[in-house]
Amino acid sequence: MPLNLGNDVDGSSRIILTEPRGSTAEVLLFGGQVISWKNERREELLFMSSKAQYKPPKTIRGGIPVCFPQFGNFGGLERHGFARNRFWSHDDDPSPLPPANKLSSVDLILKSTEDDLKIWPHSFELRVRISISLGKLTIIPRVRNIDPKAFSFMFALRNYLYVSDISEVRVEGLETLDYLDNLMGKERFTEQADAITFDGEIDRVYLNTPTKIAVIDHERKRTIELRKEGMPNAVVWNPWDKKAKSIADMGDEDYTTMLCVDSGAIEPPVLLKPCEEWTGRQELSIVSSSYCSGQLDPLRVLYGDH
Repeated sequence: MPLNLGNDVDGSSRIILTEPRGSTAEVLLFGGQVISWKNERREELLFMSSKAQYKPPKTIRGGIPVCFPQFGNFGGLERHGFARNRFWSHDDDPSPLPPANKLSSVDLILKSTEDDLKIWPHSFELRVRISISLGKLTIIPRVRNIDPKAFSFMFALRNYLYVSDISEVRVEGLETLDYLDNLMGKERFTEQADAITFDGEIDRVYLNTPTKIAVIDHERKRTIELRKEGMPNAVVWNPWDKKAKSIADMGDEDYTTMLCVDSGAIEPPVLLKPCEEWTGRQELSIVSSSYCSGQLDPLRVLYGDH
């Protein structure tokens, strides 16, 4: 168990991850949820609602909630599944992953309970490894089927990104792709724009997405790169003003400084046979942006990070 363990006022455990240059992340055992990620300059990189409630079993709006075994209302369970409002445990045996640095990483596990089996009758083990390094937050989720029968599930990491001004943000990497529009009854469309910009409510599940997506924050001259494996979907969500006012645990103006760009295995769901394990991977990294018609720094794109 990590030494960097604290307790919130409600008694739930909070794990503080640190790395030598000063960046930090905070993780709750409730929901296995990252609720803060700060760079070495102590700047917060994740959005947290001004009305977020830290009162289990109430879910926490912000950070990176874990959606399992369902995303949104793509099924008959509660919205986004039940993993995000369960208490997780420390995973003492994360093999086959190699041992991790206990200061900058934590391994968590959620196992199906009798109550879970009543609403979703499949025995599972859900593991996540959360780790930070300079300018990077990595999450490795794994789902193991310990049931005698095969089952299907959905999984997503809902990334609430903190942005300076949503109207000055653009998302690149999803152009020309098909998506399901949740505002239009999940009707399928094809993205026509060169990049996604924001002037109203958006709630889309993009299909067959690339491994890399860029969220460019013009005002901060900063780009958040999302790299993912095993999760072919990307979800883009911002409630805009009218919807934000109808969300009880969200401030009326919160939508202006947040954007969800999620990694997911949603459509199609993942089918797991008994004893099989599914593994995904997500890396969020921060790079400074240089602008040439709003594009990423061409040298960084051509030659990558060094």
